[in-house]
Amino acid sequence: MKLSSEFSGTPLRGISTSVNQRDTMNYAAATGDANPVYFDDDCQTPVMAPPMFCVALTWPVSEHMKEHIESADFPAETLLSQVHYTEHIEIHRPVKPGDCLTISGKIAAILPHRSGTQVVVRFDAVDKQNAPVFTEHIGGLMRGVQFSGEPRGGADIPEIQPYTRIDELKWMHEIYIDPLLPFIYDGCTNIVFPIHTSKKFAHSVGLPGIILQGTATLALATREITNAFADGNPASIKTIACRFTGMVTPGSRIRVKVGNVDKKNTETRIWFLVENEDGRNAVSDGFVHIQQLTA
Repeated sequence: MKLSSEFSGTPLRGISTSVNQRDTMNYAAATGDANPVYFDDDCQTPVMAPPMFCVALTWPVSEHMKEHIESADFPAETLLSQVHYTEHIEIHRPVKPGDCLTISGKIAAILPHRSGTQVVVRFDAVDKQNAPVFTEHIGGLMRGVQFSGEPRGGADIPEIQPYTRIDELKWMHEIYIDPLLPFIYDGCTNIVFPIHTSKKFAHSVGLPGIILQGTATLALATREITNAFADGNPASIKTIACRFTGMVTPGSRIRVKVGNVDKKNTETRIWFLVENEDGRNAVSDGFVHIQQLTA
């Protein structure tokens, strides 16, 4: 199979969605995040969604990408080889229950990769006033798909800086992955893919068993970094990024390791990785940008 870089820039059919409190609470519950800002609707500050909730809002397009690509010539069979490779979320303001969002998208870049072809999709979410809410870049790696043409769009997508080695550990937190977590995350987020809930399907694609969703692993890491470095205030999270480079199995333990913290005035930039129980990086090149709110 081949994929031409000429499809870079192809628009996606957008969607409109309404955010309700049940969905935002379910996402927080799925990731074991008991922060009151997600649940307490009897306080002065309105409840909000967890930062990683953005991925649940764009999933209806990602799940049915073939139907949303506005090109009759796009080789849809290449989508079957896709694995989630990179994630980059820029949060312009927190998502809140009651938001009515319009999500548009496009194929932002098509690039060669040593394992095939990398395709980066950009999503932009705006509210009823057309004000930006979040921008997400999802990188898919098409394994075994031959790249054709010249690289396109690479200069227009955010860079995920390599940070795979930690020379001096600044902070670490270990998390046990409950065997039910993939099923809870699936049911509470509507992010549905059978390698996370069907042992039979996982075996059919060569996996030893079901694996935890990559976005769930990233959400767990974001939860702990928010608590440890952002005073438990998710509204201060402005950027979340990483590469997915390994598997997390239910019933195992992961370790969130922070190797660099750059704090200047009200801004903190954190580089991290997530190790699985085998000591391999499930999440590499992790990055969180925190902007503390000022009075």
